Amino acid sequence: MTGTTAPGRPRSPSGPSRRPRGSAGRPRGPSPLRTGLLRWSPLAPATTLLLLFLAGPIGYCVYIAFTDMQLTGQESTSFVGLENFRHAFGDPAFRNAVFLTLVFTLISAVLGQNTLGLALAALIRRASRPVRALTGAVVIAAWVIPEIVAGFLLYTFFERRGTLNAILEWLHLPAQNWMFTLPILAVSFANVWRGTAFSMLVYSAALSGIPKEVTESAEVDGAGGLRRLWHITLPMIRRSIGTNLMLNTLQTLSVFGLIWAMTRGGPGNRSQTLPVFMYDQAFLKSLIGYGTAVALLLLVVGALFSAVYLRLMREEV
Repeated sequence: MTGTTAPGRPRSPSGPSRRPRGSAGRPRGPSPLRTGLLRWSPLAPATTLLLLFLAGPIGYCVYIAFTDMQLTGQESTSFVGLENFRHAFGDPAFRNAVFLTLVFTLISAVLGQNTLGLALAALIRRASRPVRALTGAVVIAAWVIPEIVAGFLLYTFFERRGTLNAILEWLHLPAQNWMFTLPILAVSFANVWRGTAFSMLVYSAALSGIPKEVTESAEVDGAGGLRRLWHITLPMIRRSIGTNLMLNTLQTLSVFGLIWAMTRGGPGNRSQTLPVFMYDQAFLKSLIGYGTAVALLLLVVGALFSAVYLRLMREEV
């Protein structure tokens, strides 16, 4: 019969089910380039937006850092190479800003927020539910307050006729002009007050992940509180400690509104950290090129801190 295929014989190549085959006789699939484009196509809008609004401004800032661009009083912009960076390393005000930034970060982020957040998380786990709810609400309220509002609140606390000196006088202790004598310490405590809630939340989640059986076994073996903290708790939340330190450090390196509202970097330049120094050079003295170079150096400082923390988190205990 015409159009039928005998049993045991291959079908005619002119049939309707014919497909292109490769050299090995297998069906030929789409090319790797086409497969990659198809997989990337759903991400294309997000990738385009990131390149346009994130990578684009960063690239433009890198370009400005190598020019003598000014806000006013300049007819044209010239490429100056590394002159802005050489000027920064030879500028005593820049070196002072780097030192104060490291002091501010060490006191407020590494020691203050990190240690106090861990202590509050450990104490709250042992407290009753009403105390736990009240303490958490107070600490988190300080965190959600806008930075500029927190700056004015802490200014009224530390100023010469503020709340802190009123408490000292009530205790018959000598009052201090904190904003003049120890301005970097005052802004550091202000940042601790505002940012401890984040560390407390991170450590509360980390401590809740420690199995009770481990702690109870250590108690049965006679381990005290400090030994359990050093040999069990800290090693088991080591990655949370590294993550919290890295996030706190990067956030503290960029603090501007809090310091500007409290001291404006003064008196003199005794609380002028790198973000305040960068703002002063770029927008008050109109040196956009030099200020952008300082911003890139601040980015390098943050990258160095991040590299150290990531290295510590990779090490096994």
